[in-house]
Amino acid sequence: MKSFKTLLILLIVVFTSCNDGKKQHFLPGSIGAINQVSVVMDNELWKGEVGDKVREHFAATAIGLTWEEPIFTLNHVPPKAFTGALRNTRSIVFVKIDSVNETGIKKDMYATPQNILVAKGPTEEVLIGHIEAKAAEAIEIFKKVELEETQKRLLKSLNKEGVLEEKFNITMSVPSIYKVGVQKDNFVWMDREIQKGNMNIIAYQMPADSFLTDSTLVSDIVRMRDSIGALYIPGPDVPNKVTHMRTEPAFSPSVFPVEIAGRKAIEVRGIWDIKNYPMAGPFVTYIIDDEKNNRKMVVEGFTFAPATDKRDDMFRLEAILKTIRFKE
Repeated sequence: MKSFKTLLILLIVVFTSCNDGKKQHFLPGSIGAINQVSVVMDNELWKGEVGDKVREHFAATAIGLTWEEPIFTLNHVPPKAFTGALRNTRSIVFVKIDSVNETGIKKDMYATPQNILVAKGPTEEVLIGHIEAKAAEAIEIFKKVELEETQKRLLKSLNKEGVLEEKFNITMSVPSIYKVGVQKDNFVWMDREIQKGNMNIIAYQMPADSFLTDSTLVSDIVRMRDSIGALYIPGPDVPNKVTHMRTEPAFSPSVFPVEIAGRKAIEVRGIWDIKNYPMAGPFVTYIIDDEKNNRKMVVEGFTFAPATDKRDDMFRLEAILKTIRFKE
């Protein structure tokens, strides 16, 4: 009995003291819609050049969509209204005219995970300079947190069909609402219905020596996508016409170096269409070097949803694709 009391006292001491007597601060979980940023600043700043600079960076046009959509949805909050639950937003831009000249990105001030770009200064010119200097870093951090939050939400119910592991020895956190519709020796197609359309994930592999020439990289990628579309992704039946998915010939896709699952990769964003038929939408493709298996693994997400915004659908597909892991 005495040893039990001693243990209880020790536990109480451990839980009530930390950091040399400093009080521990427990933060609530952050909230908010995916890809939403709260911008805290006075109305006058928001309507003027400072607000324009924030919009220039944080509401810039997202790449690879069928029409213009911003990378983030901005929610202007006057400082007096920045109280209560609004302080728990994941991503915040805080801008203020102040005698203190300060800029930086602060983490977990009111909630977790949370990132706040703080820009303070005595003049509007100083504030604009702070935003210009820190916007790219803040956008990268905001996107990372939004991606992680999206992936966390995806993990609630996962597809258990196992076809990706069976065909390619990979795993991916694909929600259970996606179902395998087509599987061939070197091709898997999963999809789900959404309002007015569908979201799709495809996977296949290419030879290890594909895409080694920088000067022809984009054209080689287009050729690859178009050949896969011709083989596996037919369009609607049209008399005397051949229809299949291809890369929209009027728009060259955007290509970026990235890292996926610890491997070098290429990110490709652009527009797909159906040859000889009026259908189109955005796609994102990842071509991943898999030297251990002497191949390039290709995973792609694409959306068909006429007359609707597609930024968030494509962001969800990106989040799914980036959960890919290679089985050893």
